[in-house]
Amino acid sequence: MKKKILVTGGAGFVGSHLCERLLNDNHEVICVDNFFTGDKKNIIHLLNNPYFELIRHDVTMPYFIESDEIYNLACPASPIHYQFDAIQTVKTSVMGAINVLGLAKRTKAKVLQASTSEVYGNPIVHPQQETYWGNVNPIGIRSCYDEGKRCAETLFMDYHRMNQVKTKIIRIFNTYGPRMHPNDGRVVSNFIIQALRNHEITVYGDGSQTRSFQYVDDLIEGMICFMNTDDSFIGPVNIGNPGEFTILELAEKIIQLTGSSSRIVFNPLPQDDPLQRKPDITLAKTKLSWTPQVQLEEGLLKTIAYFKSIYF
Repeated sequence: MKKKILVTGGAGFVGSHLCERLLNDNHEVICVDNFFTGDKKNIIHLLNNPYFELIRHDVTMPYFIESDEIYNLACPASPIHYQFDAIQTVKTSVMGAINVLGLAKRTKAKVLQASTSEVYGNPIVHPQQETYWGNVNPIGIRSCYDEGKRCAETLFMDYHRMNQVKTKIIRIFNTYGPRMHPNDGRVVSNFIIQALRNHEITVYGDGSQTRSFQYVDDLIEGMICFMNTDDSFIGPVNIGNPGEFTILELAEKIIQLTGSSSRIVFNPLPQDDPLQRKPDITLAKTKLSWTPQVQLEEGLLKTIAYFKSIYF
């Protein structure tokens, strides 16, 4: 059945892949974006599709659109971008959630919140399960994003409990792939750009901190699987690749795959940078029958090819 689906932040890295997939699944897609970090180049190939509509709008302001489903992805997701205007980041997470939930309440749409593994902060539980409440600094330089997303989860739960809104909460772990912003400061894009330019690879700390890297196609599949589950399952649910790598291992792998002559240099670790990050995806496996399919080397090769074709 063709559905009318609203995607906020739809011109961003993840949002553009989601819009593309939903159109391929024969749905009508309304993409809302204020282009703070989104880019028309990400969705320009969709503009001629009669079932795709693009609206320039900031989700901190109310809006009125009829839809069957809503994916709320609007929020800058990299430290460089969300710390650029910390107050606006909080507004986007909190006021954006209120406006999306109000819309879902009026139209009886099902709505999915794109939350983040950052709600776990610098975890003292490893790997991170959905039952873990997190270890977040509420007044640090990352808290505009971390606490904004935590508050958005609260709003989603309360709208569900008090107003019977059909909500779902997904916690996204580190995701990479084509259409990443080249200057967003995220580790995969940083390292690839530096390696392709044969510049020094900048590792923060000693490189022993770990991350789990998920290819964007796996994330999109997980989001759609979750949206299609019974309304009684609202999450939160972790979506990420449980393969765990140190930042140093990632740098060395990218140097190898690009054939770069870059050397690795070490800089001080930023404030509140998590030392470990790895999802427990038992719930996603059980409830969604979902597991990631793309391994790190395969996904990195696709991402490297994208950056080569676009920027080099």
